[in-house]
Amino acid sequence: MVMSNHNHHNHREHAGENLALAAQQALEASGERWTDMRATVFSILASMTKPASAYDVADLVSQKRGKRAAPNSVYRILDLFVENNLASRVECANAYIANPHPDCQHDCIFMICDGCGGVTHIDDDSLSGGLRDVASKAGFANIRPVIEVRGHCGNCH
Repeated sequence: MVMSNHNHHNHREHAGENLALAAQQALEASGERWTDMRATVFSILASMTKPASAYDVADLVSQKRGKRAAPNSVYRILDLFVENNLASRVECANAYIANPHPDCQHDCIFMICDGCGGVTHIDDDSLSGGLRDVASKAGFANIRPVIEVRGHCGNCH
């Protein structure tokens, strides 16, 4: 299960149709179109209880649309979602989760359970801020820290 813990003052978490609308508004505000295919991919990703691979999403899109969805097309859409803060990529699992607050820019920390595969999503810029500073001093730009912690959740240890 994807769970969240938030440390933001102006934080608004969305769910269901409100999440899809917030995602659509965020994508359109960035100059991108909200197509039927993008809406379908987002809907499926938002319904997942664990991070999903592009192949998992493509299979579910194919079932929902009644025709094959190419995994490459789904990958491109998922990458667009990550670029526009509609989704996050769990790097170690090569999988994606919908962002419950696409209108809030922040750095995420993912706590990944090796037992059940669940992910706890924590918004805490205090740790990643130091990483941004170090990377910036080293000449990096457009910095996107990815922090993933593996272990066993309270239900699995």
